[in-house]
Amino acid sequence: MSRTGPEGRTPGTGEPGKAARRDRAAGAVVGSAAGDALGAPFEFGAPGVFGARFPDGVRTLCGGGGWDPGEATDDTQMAVLVGESLLENDGLELSDIFDPFRRWAADGPKELGLQTEDVLTSGDPWDMAAALHFPINARAAGNGSLMRATTSAVYFARQGGAATMDAARRIAALTHGDRAAWEGTSVFHELVRVALDGDDPLAAVPGALAEVHADHRDRWAAVLAPDWHPDDATEFNGAVWPCLGTALRALRTTSGFEGALGAAVDVGGDTDTVAAVTGGLAGAVYGLGALPERWTRTLHVPLPGYGDRVLRAADLVSLTERLDGNAGIRREKTYT
Repeated sequence: MSRTGPEGRTPGTGEPGKAARRDRAAGAVVGSAAGDALGAPFEFGAPGVFGARFPDGVRTLCGGGGWDPGEATDDTQMAVLVGESLLENDGLELSDIFDPFRRWAADGPKELGLQTEDVLTSGDPWDMAAALHFPINARAAGNGSLMRATTSAVYFARQGGAATMDAARRIAALTHGDRAAWEGTSVFHELVRVALDGDDPLAAVPGALAEVHADHRDRWAAVLAPDWHPDDATEFNGAVWPCLGTALRALRTTSGFEGALGAAVDVGGDTDTVAAVTGGLAGAVYGLGALPERWTRTLHVPLPGYGDRVLRAADLVSLTERLDGNAGIRREKTYT
């Protein structure tokens, strides 16, 4: 199906302009948060539950499952922490991402993935915790590094494909020892970069796959192929492969932001994260102007570990503007 972005632009035309880019960048971050809040009440539900409840589309973000209407989950909370660390340090300081993560986890967020919780609460040093966890658990390809990646994708986008994919791997490895999670997060970073430039992220999939580690390329190519369907998944979509695969399918098979988010949530399972990832991609394609005001009006992001701090949609837009205009594009940093 055809898709149009800001002001009716078809993705792939490379539309220039600072205003259009700002709209897409804000669309990515706020869109991810909106998807998170949209999907949260349906988490672990069966396929089709969302569509049956809202056959004509969602008017306002609903609550349920312990979530208030418009409340974002750990997905967006961690994304905010990543983004703020990048700004405070003028670039990637991995320990300064890990420490806020630990502070946040210690305050008991409503939701915290088991794998991420094990790593953050282990007491191991930041540069060893995930690596020590992996051989013991042997299952570390969850979607927890993917769910929080939109802010970092915006920050590193202006530095080019190689730099953004490298940064994605490094941030993912803080909590996920399985390289599959690193590679999936790096592909997401690259697709967001392409969308922010005004081009079609779906057309960029083959190029992104060419940069995936050889040991993981074939599996990622299969799940990101145009004919892949969530029914083909061999894991629950809390795993990184079907999570990103479902997000791309939602983008491929719909023609607008709301449709893409609805398709993602209707798959069931880990609906908040699948919709957060979809929202990041769809928001980067269609822009902030495509997000329904009736959703963004109630959107809010509590931040455990930081007192009573709560971010609203306007705060996310402000954060995004700083990320997209970051100092990192003015001076190069070497990440070792």
